[in-house]
Amino acid sequence: MPHLTINHAVVAPVEVADTWARRARGMLFRRRLPSALLLTPCNSVHGAGMTTSLDVALVDSDRTVVRTLVLRPWRLTRPRRDVVAVLEAPEGSFSSWGLAVGDTVHVSNEEPHDEP
Repeated sequence: MPHLTINHAVVAPVEVADTWARRARGMLFRRRLPSALLLTPCNSVHGAGMTTSLDVALVDSDRTVVRTLVLRPWRLTRPRRDVVAVLEAPEGSFSSWGLAVGDTVHVSNEEPHDEP
């Protein structure tokens, strides 16, 4: 499974929603939420049908986080022209990863390894 890196540090496995069907499903109707979900292309998300809050990061074309927020059930984010992807994770994940505005996010299919 691909993994998410923040500022080149591996933080979690990630699912990539890069088709209309995958983006439409998002985090809905899952018994267990994935560690992270990257919706691309995407410039806004909603919490319609959700029963739990999510950490959400809006990401620009340079893969830089331009905004973070906690998305409550039945709320939404406004579309932004500068946003090309949205990262979602269970609430509290960003805090544990240290994710903040200005960080860069990437998805890698390479196996993570420890630095010597």
